[in-house]
Amino acid sequence: MQSPKEKRMDKSEPFFMPCAPKRKMSSEIISEARHSLRILKTQRPFTPREDQRTLFGTSSSRTPENRPPSAFSLHACSFEINESRPVSGKRLSPLDHKPKLPASPNNEDEIVPSFPKPPVDPVDIKRVSSARARLFKVASQGTLLPDKAVNPEDFIKRLHSESSVAALHSGRGRGDARLSDLNIQNQTKEHRPTSSSNVVGSEIEKGILPKRSSSSSALLNLRNESEQTERSGPTLCPSNGSENKNKNRSGSGNGSRTSDDETEEEAYYWNTEILPILNIIEKADNDTDVDCLCKACIRLYKSLENGNMLGRNCKQRAILLKILYKLVDVGSDQLSLLLVKLILALRVTGKNLLNVCKLIFKISRCENNDVLFQTENILDSLLDVLKSEDMLSNSEALLYCLGAIKFLSGNANLIKYMLNENLLETLVQLMKHISNTDKESDSLLPISGNLLVQLTAILRNIADLSQSRPRFLLSGALSELCVILEQYIADKDVCTNVARILSKLSSYNDCCTALADCPRCFSIFLAVLNKHQKKQDLVVRIVFTLGNLTAKNNHAREQFYMEDGAISTLLSLFQIYYELDCCMKSASGRSESAEEVNSRHPKHPTDVEDVLIKLIRVLANISIHPSLGTVLSTNQNCVDLLIKVLEYKQIDECEELVINAAAAINNLSYYQTKHSAVRSRQLRISELLLRLLLSNNMEGILEAARVFGNLSQTKEIRDFVVAKNVYKFMIALLDSKNPDVCFSACGVLINVTVDNNKRTILREEGGIKKLIDCLQDFGPSDWQLASLVCKTLWNYSEKITSAALCFGNKETEKLIELLTTYLEEELALDNSLDKDLRAYHKVCWESEFIPVASQLLTRVQSHDTLLEPLSVPSQ
Repeated sequence: MQSPKEKRMDKSEPFFMPCAPKRKMSSEIISEARHSLRILKTQRPFTPREDQRTLFGTSSSRTPENRPPSAFSLHACSFEINESRPVSGKRLSPLDHKPKLPASPNNEDEIVPSFPKPPVDPVDIKRVSSARARLFKVASQGTLLPDKAVNPEDFIKRLHSESSVAALHSGRGRGDARLSDLNIQNQTKEHRPTSSSNVVGSEIEKGILPKRSSSSSALLNLRNESEQTERSGPTLCPSNGSENKNKNRSGSGNGSRTSDDETEEEAYYWNTEILPILNIIEKADNDTDVDCLCKACIRLYKSLENGNMLGRNCKQRAILLKILYKLVDVGSDQLSLLLVKLILALRVTGKNLLNVCKLIFKISRCENNDVLFQTENILDSLLDVLKSEDMLSNSEALLYCLGAIKFLSGNANLIKYMLNENLLETLVQLMKHISNTDKESDSLLPISGNLLVQLTAILRNIADLSQSRPRFLLSGALSELCVILEQYIADKDVCTNVARILSKLSSYNDCCTALADCPRCFSIFLAVLNKHQKKQDLVVRIVFTLGNLTAKNNHAREQFYMEDGAISTLLSLFQIYYELDCCMKSASGRSESAEEVNSRHPKHPTDVEDVLIKLIRVLANISIHPSLGTVLSTNQNCVDLLIKVLEYKQIDECEELVINAAAAINNLSYYQTKHSAVRSRQLRISELLLRLLLSNNMEGILEAARVFGNLSQTKEIRDFVVAKNVYKFMIALLDSKNPDVCFSACGVLINVTVDNNKRTILREEGGIKKLIDCLQDFGPSDWQLASLVCKTLWNYSEKITSAALCFGNKETEKLIELLTTYLEEELALDNSLDKDLRAYHKVCWESEFIPVASQLLTRVQSHDTLLEPLSVPSQ
């Protein structure tokens, strides 16, 4: 006779595959996700590497005439020697009227009226007087060399005269005649000018003063030109830079110093350390002595650095630059990089800075030259240009500098070095400066977009480095990228690069959290999607980022869903790319053959299919949120589009797309709402899922089993499962060694056994034995699966009269033995597991397995008898 407790157990209702647990324990939350809701994962969109190094790739939206060139010629003549020439930032407006000039006189006797002249500036008078005084002083010393071509023999005689030799020894004490003559004006300045310029000119004409030769006095010509330039150059203060900085970089203003300010120590260092190197450079044969020139440039840089002559401190800076500019024509990339390092160290500006950056860009276009940038240590100079130059006044130079860094950032060693030198932080500051400048001007400057294309391409390469993520977070780069994305929403190139950066960074949880916290990021993403619906490479990356943001963050799901038009935007894109995929399929005129399907790897979908995969993933991830999923499950348009994917796309054509569509339907079918669009189309969905079960794709079979686990809670689908022999597939899946597959199969069987007239199906195909084998194989390691097996057997044995007749003799013995063992804590729990995993297993064991296993064991033991019940006699 049964006890009241046993009677209460027998009256227990059958178990269903649960939709939502009543208690939210940690183990139950995990179990809930395993039962029905799943986060979809996908591969990041593939970005092909550009075959050629250019400023703008072949896929750029910029037309060739609207973008700076990547190929150009660059020679020594491209550089300007007169660097102190004023550069105006403004253009003068044209005159309202044209002055009329008097007609030419008909004869010489006619008087032509003279035009009035402005008064002479006293400063100019003083400058002319000083220049004349210096001219006379040099002339009195016999060192004034005219620009006219002269006989070299006369100059040589002059050099070897007694007076010249005495003057050389008194001025410097050592050095050969050729080098010493270059700086002869730095001797004692006791003599005063005693003749006028006319006298000097007449002396030159008479041959009293020596004339320069092109080979022996090139450096002297350079020095004289430099002095004239620095003495006569006016001061210009650009409007966009600080006064002190521009004075230092332009060499004008109160901070400028000419060779008259050169001290004896500086002159001595120049003559003894610098001039000999310059002499070696001049004597070298540019065609054969490239190595000699490279060594000389290295020595020159070290000597200038040791003598504190870098920057604009060198009084003979113009001489140096002119010599260095001439070496550009040698055509050696190694030598050119050394020249770049020297020229940038001398702080050139304007056109010369632009040409130097172009030279760097030109060298960096060849991937084989990457090793030169490692050995010549030019990267610091490049980064210094980004840190110090003004964006408006040197925008084109910065463009080519960024272009060179973009190329070099593709090299793993170079990008790591530049990252350690704060390249990322420098780029973020430049990005902020560009953004603020555009805001102040109330318009987007054309050069700003070009700069941002290069800048964001560098950040895209940096994002590949795992060690860069903390820097992205600390520098505020993510919020700045969102600002740029909003400002330049019409620039497809900028938007695409930013989308590529975010798609890489959002693959990591910490970056996902930081990005979700950026103000208005979701509204910006939606605006970009609406603006560029047909630009696949941009859409797929924005949608991929949204999928990452909504994968594990309920708050992010809520933020996105609450944006105006969020779901409608996704469904609109879904419709567009679904129709486009259908058109592409029909355009081929026929379905792909089996050979063609196999030749196209299923893990590499087409571009259109990739967009659909990412869109479905976002919808599936949003549906994990209880409230949002409930609302989304009633969206008929959403469910219809998912069904269409299953209808027109075979799993062999695109595995990931079909599986994602089934997974999204699985998540939506989880919600048992009255107006569920899934429930209203569940028969059609079941027919499509049956096609998946018949495929050879285990992932597709598993996803179909999961959906059947939800849908089979209704009698209509349970009848379908029996009528179409779906249950036989489920029983066969119990043989799988994959616990997830067994779990999904049990989910369908536990629902089918709710109906009394369907319970006998478990005896077919050896179902009972396979269930007990699952309990034996996976019980100790998977208490959730063990619990589901027990629930299935509980439903099946509701009308039990004899355990032997119900399960079979051997099966009954094995079942009692397993349940007895698993209900003992010391035997059930694996002590070899680590502390956290053991605690988790214990929670699952106590909350999920023990309640149903103990009831099942009691029922089986109470009906375990060797006596067989008598059959009812026939009347």
